[in-house]
Amino acid sequence: MMSLTAAARRSPTLSKKLIQLRHHHPDPFKPTNTKGWKAALAEANIPKTKWDQETAENLQLGLPGASSIDDKTIPTFSRGELPHYAGINTFLKAPFIEDSRVVGNYDVAVVGVPFDGGCTYRPGTRFGPQGIRRISALYTPYNYEKGIDLREQMTLCDIGDVFTIPANIEKTFDQISNAVAHIASNGTMPIILGGDHSIGFPTVRGLASVTSKNIGIIHVDRHADIQEKDLDERMHTTPYFHATNLPNVNPKNLVQIGIGGWQVPRPAVPNMIARETNIFTMDDVEEYGIDKISEMALDRAWDGCDAVYMSYDIDSIEAAFVPGTGWPEPGGLLPREALKLVGNIAKEGLCGMEVVEVSPPYDHADITSLMALRIIVDALGAMVSHGTLKKCMGIFDKEFKPI
Repeated sequence: MMSLTAAARRSPTLSKKLIQLRHHHPDPFKPTNTKGWKAALAEANIPKTKWDQETAENLQLGLPGASSIDDKTIPTFSRGELPHYAGINTFLKAPFIEDSRVVGNYDVAVVGVPFDGGCTYRPGTRFGPQGIRRISALYTPYNYEKGIDLREQMTLCDIGDVFTIPANIEKTFDQISNAVAHIASNGTMPIILGGDHSIGFPTVRGLASVTSKNIGIIHVDRHADIQEKDLDERMHTTPYFHATNLPNVNPKNLVQIGIGGWQVPRPAVPNMIARETNIFTMDDVEEYGIDKISEMALDRAWDGCDAVYMSYDIDSIEAAFVPGTGWPEPGGLLPREALKLVGNIAKEGLCGMEVVEVSPPYDHADITSLMALRIIVDALGAMVSHGTLKKCMGIFDKEFKPI
Protein backbone atom coordinates (compact mmCIF):
# COMPACT_ATOMS: atom_id res chain seq x y z
CA MET A 1 0.00 0.00 0.00
CA MET A 2 1.42 3.38 -1.07
CA SER A 3 1.99 5.94 1.71
CA LEU A 4 0.41 9.37 1.54
CA THR A 5 3.83 10.97 1.19
CA ALA A 6 4.81 8.69 -1.69
CA ALA A 7 1.50 9.39 -3.42
CA ALA A 8 2.10 13.11 -3.01
CA ARG A 9 5.41 12.80 -4.82
CA ARG A 10 3.61 11.31 -7.83
CA SER A 11 0.71 13.74 -7.76
CA PRO A 12 1.41 17.50 -7.81
CA THR A 13 -2.23 18.18 -6.92
CA LEU A 14 -2.09 16.00 -3.78
CA SER A 15 1.29 17.48 -2.88
CA LYS A 16 -0.18 20.97 -3.08
CA LYS A 17 -3.06 19.96 -0.80
CA LEU A 18 -0.65 18.50 1.76
CA ILE A 19 1.34 21.71 1.78
CA GLN A 20 -1.85 23.67 2.33
CA LEU A 21 -2.86 21.39 5.19
CA ARG A 22 0.58 21.69 6.87
CA HIS A 23 1.32 25.33 6.24
CA HIS A 24 1.30 25.95 9.99
CA HIS A 25 4.28 23.63 10.57
CA PRO A 26 7.65 25.41 10.88
CA ASP A 27 10.17 24.56 8.19
CA PRO A 28 12.88 22.69 10.16
CA PHE A 29 15.55 23.63 7.63
CA LYS A 30 15.18 27.35 8.23
CA PRO A 31 17.45 28.30 11.17
CA THR A 32 15.02 30.98 12.31
CA ASN A 33 12.24 28.44 12.87
CA THR A 34 13.52 25.74 15.24
CA LYS A 35 15.54 25.76 18.41
CA GLY A 36 17.42 22.75 17.06
CA TRP A 37 18.95 24.73 14.20
CA LYS A 38 19.60 27.74 16.41
CA ALA A 39 21.52 25.50 18.81
CA ALA A 40 23.58 24.06 15.96
CA LEU A 41 24.56 27.52 14.78
CA ALA A 42 25.34 28.72 18.31
CA GLU A 43 28.05 26.06 18.77
CA ALA A 44 30.44 28.03 16.56
CA ASN A 45 30.39 30.90 19.07
CA ILE A 46 31.69 28.76 21.95
CA PRO A 47 35.48 28.90 22.32
CA LYS A 48 37.61 25.76 22.25
CA THR A 49 40.62 27.23 23.98
CA LYS A 50 40.56 25.06 27.10
CA TRP A 51 39.83 21.93 25.07
CA ASP A 52 42.90 22.63 22.92
CA GLN A 53 45.00 23.28 26.02
CA GLU A 54 43.78 20.07 27.64
CA THR A 55 44.49 18.05 24.50
CA ALA A 56 48.05 19.37 24.33
CA GLU A 57 48.60 18.68 28.02
CA ASN A 58 47.22 15.15 27.67
CA LEU A 59 49.73 14.39 24.94
CA GLN A 60 52.54 15.70 27.09
CA LEU A 61 51.49 13.81 30.23
CA GLY A 62 50.19 10.67 28.53
CA LEU A 63 52.88 10.42 25.81
CA PRO A 64 52.09 10.48 22.07
CA GLY A 65 50.07 7.56 20.72
CA ALA A 66 51.37 4.74 18.51
CA SER A 67 52.52 5.64 14.99
CA SER A 68 49.69 3.52 13.54
CA ILE A 69 47.05 5.86 15.03
CA ASP A 70 45.89 8.51 12.56
CA ASP A 71 44.43 10.88 15.18
CA LYS A 72 47.57 12.47 16.61
CA THR A 73 45.66 13.96 19.57
CA ILE A 74 45.32 10.47 21.13
CA PRO A 75 47.96 9.78 23.83
CA THR A 76 49.32 6.39 24.88
CA PHE A 77 47.93 6.71 28.40
CA SER A 78 44.36 7.93 28.82
CA ARG A 79 44.25 11.46 30.18
CA GLY A 80 41.37 13.93 30.44
CA GLU A 81 37.84 13.39 29.16
CA LEU A 82 38.41 10.67 26.56
CA PRO A 83 37.66 7.85 26.26
CA HIS A 84 34.60 8.02 28.47
CA TYR A 85 34.98 4.41 29.63
CA ALA A 86 38.55 4.91 30.89
CA GLY A 87 40.43 7.08 33.33
CA ILE A 88 39.98 8.08 36.96
CA ASN A 89 36.41 9.09 37.71
CA THR A 90 36.39 12.49 39.28
CA PHE A 91 33.20 14.49 38.73
CA LEU A 92 33.01 15.14 34.97
CA LYS A 93 36.71 14.17 34.97
CA ALA A 94 37.47 17.58 36.46
CA PRO A 95 40.90 18.09 38.04
CA PHE A 96 41.26 16.41 41.43
CA ILE A 97 42.87 18.81 43.90
CA GLU A 98 44.75 16.86 46.52
CA ASP A 99 45.78 20.11 48.21
CA SER A 100 42.48 21.47 49.55
CA ARG A 101 44.16 24.81 50.25
CA VAL A 102 44.08 25.76 46.55
CA VAL A 103 40.30 25.35 46.19
CA GLY A 104 39.95 29.12 45.82
CA ASN A 105 41.50 28.89 42.36
CA TYR A 106 38.22 27.45 41.03
CA ASP A 107 34.69 28.76 40.53
CA VAL A 108 33.07 25.53 41.71
CA ALA A 109 34.26 22.60 43.84
CA VAL A 110 32.49 19.24 43.97
CA VAL A 111 32.75 17.50 47.34
CA GLY A 112 31.43 14.08 48.27
CA VAL A 113 29.81 13.31 51.62
CA PRO A 114 29.70 9.49 51.84
CA PHE A 115 27.45 9.16 54.85
CA ASP A 116 24.27 7.18 55.53
CA GLY A 117 24.32 7.11 59.32
CA GLY A 118 21.17 9.24 59.32
CA CYS A 119 19.10 6.75 57.32
CA THR A 120 15.99 5.40 58.99
CA TYR A 121 15.21 2.68 56.44
CA ARG A 122 17.33 1.60 53.45
CA PRO A 123 21.04 2.52 53.74
CA GLY A 124 23.52 2.75 50.88
CA THR A 125 23.76 6.49 50.27
CA ARG A 126 27.36 6.44 51.50
CA PHE A 127 28.07 5.13 48.00
CA GLY A 128 26.20 8.03 46.38
CA PRO A 129 29.29 10.16 45.63
CA GLN A 130 31.02 7.20 43.98
CA GLY A 131 27.94 6.40 41.91
CA ILE A 132 27.46 9.96 40.68
CA ARG A 133 31.13 10.40 39.84
CA ARG A 134 31.23 7.06 38.01
CA ILE A 135 28.31 7.85 35.70
CA SER A 136 29.55 11.42 35.18
CA ALA A 137 32.17 9.92 32.85
CA LEU A 138 29.28 9.49 30.41
CA TYR A 139 28.90 13.25 29.94
CA THR A 140 30.80 15.94 28.10
CA PRO A 141 30.83 19.50 29.49
CA TYR A 142 28.96 20.74 26.38
CA ASN A 143 25.17 21.06 26.23
CA TYR A 144 23.73 21.33 22.75
CA GLU A 145 20.37 22.92 23.56
CA LYS A 146 21.77 25.47 26.02
CA GLY A 147 24.74 26.32 23.81
CA ILE A 148 27.24 26.24 26.67
CA ASP A 149 30.45 24.41 27.49
CA LEU A 150 31.27 24.22 31.19
CA ARG A 151 34.93 23.50 30.45
CA GLU A 152 35.26 26.74 28.49
CA GLN A 153 33.00 29.02 30.54
CA MET A 154 33.82 28.17 34.17
CA THR A 155 36.44 26.42 36.28
CA LEU A 156 35.56 23.22 38.12
CA CYS A 157 37.49 20.96 40.47
CA ASP A 158 36.81 17.84 42.50
CA ILE A 159 38.10 18.22 46.06
CA GLY A 160 37.32 14.61 47.00
CA ASP A 161 35.26 13.40 49.94
CA VAL A 162 34.72 14.56 53.49
CA PHE A 163 36.18 12.09 55.98
CA THR A 164 32.94 10.98 57.63
CA ILE A 165 32.66 9.00 60.87
CA PRO A 166 30.22 6.11 60.22
CA ALA A 167 29.26 5.49 63.83
CA ASN A 168 28.88 9.11 64.92
CA ILE A 169 26.40 11.54 63.39
CA GLU A 170 27.48 14.63 65.33
CA LYS A 171 31.19 14.21 64.61
CA THR A 172 30.35 13.71 60.96
CA PHE A 173 28.24 16.89 61.02
CA ASP A 174 31.24 18.82 62.34
CA GLN A 175 33.43 17.43 59.56
CA ILE A 176 30.86 18.40 56.92
CA SER A 177 30.39 21.93 58.25
CA ASN A 178 34.14 22.50 58.30
CA ALA A 179 34.54 21.23 54.73
CA VAL A 180 31.72 23.35 53.31
CA ALA A 181 32.80 26.45 55.24
CA HIS A 182 36.36 26.08 53.99
CA ILE A 183 35.25 25.89 50.36
CA ALA A 184 32.79 28.79 50.58
CA SER A 185 35.14 31.06 52.55
CA ASN A 186 37.58 30.78 49.65
CA GLY A 187 34.94 32.21 47.29
CA THR A 188 34.25 28.86 45.63
CA MET A 189 30.76 27.42 45.24
CA PRO A 190 30.37 24.02 46.94
CA ILE A 191 28.43 21.30 45.12
CA ILE A 192 27.78 18.48 47.59
CA LEU A 193 27.20 14.87 46.58
CA GLY A 194 25.33 13.01 49.34
CA GLY A 195 24.94 11.06 51.40
CA ASP A 196 21.61 10.92 53.17
CA HIS A 197 19.60 14.06 53.87
CA SER A 198 20.80 14.43 57.44
CA ILE A 199 23.73 16.29 55.85
CA GLY A 200 21.32 19.11 54.94
CA PHE A 201 21.84 20.66 58.36
CA PRO A 202 25.66 20.68 58.56
CA THR A 203 26.03 21.88 54.96
CA VAL A 204 23.87 24.94 55.64
CA ARG A 205 25.56 25.44 59.01
CA GLY A 206 28.92 25.52 57.25
CA LEU A 207 27.75 28.20 54.82
CA ALA A 208 26.01 30.26 57.51
CA SER A 209 29.13 30.24 59.70
CA VAL A 210 31.20 32.21 57.18
CA THR A 211 28.71 34.94 56.30
CA SER A 212 26.93 37.74 58.12
CA LYS A 213 24.24 37.67 55.42
CA ASN A 214 20.90 35.84 55.28
CA ILE A 215 20.46 32.58 53.37
CA GLY A 216 17.22 31.17 51.99
CA ILE A 217 16.73 27.48 51.21
CA ILE A 218 14.83 25.81 48.38
CA HIS A 219 14.30 22.18 49.37
CA VAL A 220 12.91 19.78 46.76
CA ASP A 221 11.71 16.54 48.34
CA ARG A 222 8.75 14.24 48.95
CA HIS A 223 9.42 14.41 52.69
CA ALA A 224 9.22 17.35 55.10
CA ASP A 225 12.52 16.65 56.96
CA ILE A 226 11.68 19.10 59.74
CA GLN A 227 11.32 16.94 62.84
CA GLU A 228 13.49 17.85 65.81
CA LYS A 229 14.64 14.26 66.29
CA ASP A 230 13.90 10.83 64.89
CA LEU A 231 14.87 7.63 66.70
CA ASP A 232 16.36 9.96 69.32
CA GLU A 233 18.96 11.40 66.89
CA ARG A 234 19.26 14.10 64.20
CA MET A 235 18.48 11.72 61.35
CA HIS A 236 17.70 12.41 57.70
CA THR A 237 14.16 13.42 58.68
CA THR A 238 15.38 16.40 60.73
CA PRO A 239 17.78 18.75 58.85
CA TYR A 240 15.49 21.75 58.37
CA PHE A 241 14.36 21.94 61.97
CA HIS A 242 17.98 22.56 62.91
CA ALA A 243 19.02 24.58 59.86
CA THR A 244 16.25 27.10 60.48
CA ASN A 245 17.44 27.52 64.07
CA LEU A 246 20.55 29.24 62.73
CA PRO A 247 20.41 33.02 63.27
CA ASN A 248 20.81 33.89 59.56
CA VAL A 249 18.56 31.14 58.16
CA ASN A 250 14.96 32.18 58.73
CA PRO A 251 12.22 29.52 58.43
CA LYS A 252 10.10 31.96 56.40
CA ASN A 253 12.76 31.61 53.70
CA LEU A 254 12.56 27.82 53.67
CA VAL A 255 10.62 26.65 50.60
CA GLN A 256 9.71 22.97 50.34
CA ILE A 257 8.54 21.64 46.97
CA GLY A 258 7.00 18.22 46.27
CA ILE A 259 6.06 17.33 49.83
CA GLY A 260 3.41 14.63 50.23
CA GLY A 261 2.51 10.98 49.88
CA TRP A 262 2.47 8.37 52.61
CA GLN A 263 5.88 9.09 54.12
CA VAL A 264 5.55 12.49 55.81
CA PRO A 265 5.76 11.72 59.55
CA ARG A 266 3.06 13.45 61.57
CA PRO A 267 5.58 14.79 64.13
CA ALA A 268 6.94 17.01 61.34
CA VAL A 269 3.64 18.76 60.68
CA PRO A 270 3.40 20.90 63.86
CA ASN A 271 6.91 22.22 63.17
CA MET A 272 5.93 23.20 59.64
CA ILE A 273 2.97 25.15 61.04
CA ALA A 274 4.84 26.72 63.96
CA ARG A 275 7.68 27.92 61.74
CA GLU A 276 5.44 29.01 58.89
CA THR A 277 7.57 27.41 56.21
CA ASN A 278 6.49 27.50 52.58
CA ILE A 279 5.08 24.14 51.48
CA PHE A 280 4.15 23.14 47.93
CA THR A 281 2.76 19.65 47.41
CA MET A 282 2.63 17.75 44.14
CA ASP A 283 -1.00 18.86 43.91
CA ASP A 284 0.24 22.45 43.95
CA VAL A 285 2.71 21.61 41.19
CA GLU A 286 -0.12 20.07 39.16
CA GLU A 287 -2.38 23.08 39.70
CA TYR A 288 0.09 25.91 39.13
CA GLY A 289 2.73 24.36 36.87
CA ILE A 290 6.50 24.38 37.18
CA ASP A 291 7.05 27.98 36.07
CA LYS A 292 4.60 29.44 38.59
CA ILE A 293 5.86 27.21 41.42
CA SER A 294 9.41 28.31 40.60
CA GLU A 295 8.38 31.96 40.66
CA MET A 296 6.65 31.64 44.03
CA ALA A 297 9.53 29.62 45.49
CA LEU A 298 12.10 32.20 44.40
CA ASP A 299 10.01 35.10 45.75
CA ARG A 300 9.79 33.50 49.19
CA ALA A 301 13.31 32.08 49.41
CA TRP A 302 14.94 35.37 48.33
CA ASP A 303 12.72 37.64 50.45
CA GLY A 304 15.11 39.54 52.72
CA CYS A 305 17.97 37.18 51.82
CA ASP A 306 21.31 37.73 50.12
CA ALA A 307 21.67 34.21 48.70
CA VAL A 308 19.79 30.96 48.21
CA TYR A 309 20.94 27.38 48.76
CA MET A 310 19.29 24.47 46.93
CA SER A 311 18.89 21.06 48.51
CA TYR A 312 17.68 18.45 46.03
CA ASP A 313 16.51 15.08 47.33
CA ILE A 314 16.46 12.60 44.46
CA ASP A 315 13.37 10.90 45.90
CA SER A 316 11.32 13.96 44.87
CA ILE A 317 11.26 12.40 41.41
CA GLU A 318 8.70 9.76 40.46
CA ALA A 319 9.95 6.47 41.94
CA ALA A 320 9.89 4.66 38.58
CA PHE A 321 12.76 6.87 37.40
CA VAL A 322 14.89 6.76 40.57
CA PRO A 323 14.85 3.28 42.11
CA GLY A 324 18.20 3.85 43.79
CA THR A 325 17.07 5.75 46.85
CA GLY A 326 16.26 4.96 50.46
CA TRP A 327 12.65 6.18 50.64
CA PRO A 328 11.10 5.93 47.14
CA GLU A 329 7.66 7.50 46.84
CA PRO A 330 5.45 7.27 43.72
CA GLY A 331 3.72 10.38 42.42
CA GLY A 332 6.67 12.74 42.36
CA LEU A 333 8.10 15.00 39.68
CA LEU A 334 8.77 13.69 36.20
CA PRO A 335 12.39 14.09 35.07
CA ARG A 336 11.67 16.94 32.66
CA GLU A 337 9.67 18.75 35.33
CA ALA A 338 12.54 18.32 37.78
CA LEU A 339 15.10 19.65 35.33
CA LYS A 340 12.95 22.65 34.44
CA LEU A 341 12.44 23.42 38.12
CA VAL A 342 16.16 23.20 38.83
CA GLY A 343 16.99 25.43 35.87
CA ASN A 344 14.44 28.04 36.90
CA ILE A 345 15.79 28.17 40.44
CA ALA A 346 19.48 28.05 39.61
CA LYS A 347 19.44 30.74 36.93
CA GLU A 348 18.81 33.33 39.67
CA GLY A 349 22.06 32.29 41.38
CA LEU A 350 22.99 29.96 44.23
CA CYS A 351 25.53 29.99 47.03
CA GLY A 352 25.77 26.20 46.86
CA MET A 353 23.71 23.09 46.32
CA GLU A 354 23.48 19.47 47.33
CA VAL A 355 21.96 16.36 45.79
CA VAL A 356 21.16 13.70 48.36
CA GLU A 357 19.69 10.24 48.93
CA VAL A 358 21.25 8.49 45.92
CA SER A 359 21.71 4.86 46.97
CA PRO A 360 23.56 2.89 44.27
CA PRO A 361 22.97 -0.55 45.88
CA TYR A 362 19.26 -0.15 45.02
CA ASP A 363 19.85 1.42 41.60
CA HIS A 364 19.40 -0.14 38.18
CA ALA A 365 21.80 0.65 35.32
CA ASP A 366 22.95 3.81 37.17
CA ILE A 367 19.75 5.66 36.26
CA THR A 368 19.35 7.29 39.68
CA SER A 369 22.97 8.42 39.76
CA LEU A 370 22.56 9.72 36.21
CA MET A 371 19.52 11.77 37.22
CA ALA A 372 21.46 13.27 40.13
CA LEU A 373 24.30 14.14 37.78
CA ARG A 374 21.91 15.78 35.33
CA ILE A 375 20.38 17.92 38.08
CA ILE A 376 23.81 19.25 39.01
CA VAL A 377 25.05 20.00 35.49
CA ASP A 378 21.73 21.60 34.56
CA ALA A 379 21.98 23.87 37.60
CA LEU A 380 25.55 24.82 36.65
CA GLY A 381 24.50 25.31 33.05
CA ALA A 382 21.62 27.60 34.03
CA MET A 383 23.93 29.78 36.11
CA VAL A 384 26.58 29.93 33.39
CA SER A 385 24.09 30.81 30.65
CA HIS A 386 22.49 33.55 32.77
CA GLY A 387 25.76 34.96 34.13
CA THR A 388 24.86 34.23 37.76
CA LEU A 389 27.51 31.65 38.69
CA LYS A 390 29.35 34.01 41.03
CA LYS A 391 26.35 36.16 41.98
CA CYS A 392 26.05 34.87 45.55
CA MET A 393 29.65 34.09 46.39
CA GLY A 394 30.40 37.62 47.61
CA ILE A 395 28.30 37.03 50.75
CA PHE A 396 31.04 35.05 52.45
CA ASP A 397 32.59 37.82 54.52
CA LYS A 398 33.57 36.04 57.74
CA GLU A 399 36.72 34.14 58.55
CA PHE A 400 36.54 30.36 58.59
CA LYS A 401 36.95 29.09 62.13
CA PRO A 402 36.95 25.26 62.29
CA ILE A 403 34.61 23.60 64.75
